[in-house]
Amino acid sequence: MSGVWIVLEHREGRIGRISWEALTAGQQLAAQLGLTAHSVILGAQTEALAAEVSAKAGGKLTSVEHALLATYTADGFSRALEQLFHAESPDYVVFPHTYQVRDYAPALAAKLGQVLIGDVTGFGEGPVFTRQILQGRLNGTYRHTGGGPCFLSVQSGAFRAEAVEPSTPEIASFTPTLEPAQIRTQPGAPFRESAQTVDLGSASMIVSVGRGIKEADNLPLVQDLASALGAEIAASRPICDNGWLPMERQVGSSGQTVSPKLYVAVGISGAIQHLVGMKGSQCIVAINKDPDAPIFEVADYGIVGDLFEVVPALTEAIKAAKQ
Repeated sequence: MSGVWIVLEHREGRIGRISWEALTAGQQLAAQLGLTAHSVILGAQTEALAAEVSAKAGGKLTSVEHALLATYTADGFSRALEQLFHAESPDYVVFPHTYQVRDYAPALAAKLGQVLIGDVTGFGEGPVFTRQILQGRLNGTYRHTGGGPCFLSVQSGAFRAEAVEPSTPEIASFTPTLEPAQIRTQPGAPFRESAQTVDLGSASMIVSVGRGIKEADNLPLVQDLASALGAEIAASRPICDNGWLPMERQVGSSGQTVSPKLYVAVGISGAIQHLVGMKGSQCIVAINKDPDAPIFEVADYGIVGDLFEVVPALTEAIKAAKQ
């Protein structure tokens, strides 16, 4: 059996958003090449996860189950998938680009005599895969050559989780051969972020503020706009570095990568480090007094003007429209 195989990552009994994005990428790649898309879940008891995938996406799904896969380990996951892919001979294997995948997927690819094309943002005919280099300043294109499967991981926000194509479910199971002695690491307790941490990646609307706000006392201006929209508040790095907003609200290469339906950039010039984290948004509205600001290059709608005049007017217009 060949085709495009998409490995879905889960945590605390739920499939993460970036895994749905990877599934979208895998389905689109399979459609382009005329291949079949297959989903893969690893764990000890995956029935509920399989039901979640089948309900949302359907299609071919393989549950890789073993007691030693109950908790993630690089040895367990790489060995289990190595056995699965030896048996199924996929053409392409797609992962979400997460810390977990970065831990074990390169080793898995090496076991099968391949390399991992990491952090892919798109692909074209060939297929040729695109990924950003030099913190997004340049795009590099990569093509898989030689025999064996092509391994790639997709960047968060590069594909739409909502674009997953549903189809008739077809579930299979695979039991790898694993021994406790093969697992060289003993996982500790999973990392838990503080309760107040905000997952901007799941927000449908975001209002983000940059250094154009001038000082912390002016932040309520932007917070009022976010409240009127029902959006999350976010920021570029200088705002968080100054302590005006917590680091958990930073968007960019050293913060969170987001892809909301609406992203309003207020007083953000558009440094490449920030664009990397938000240019996958469905609709980008930029407000900046500099008509040559780089943010306008990625914006769908641009407002050239003083944010201290534009933002209050926009907030009042939104409130009036809701009445």
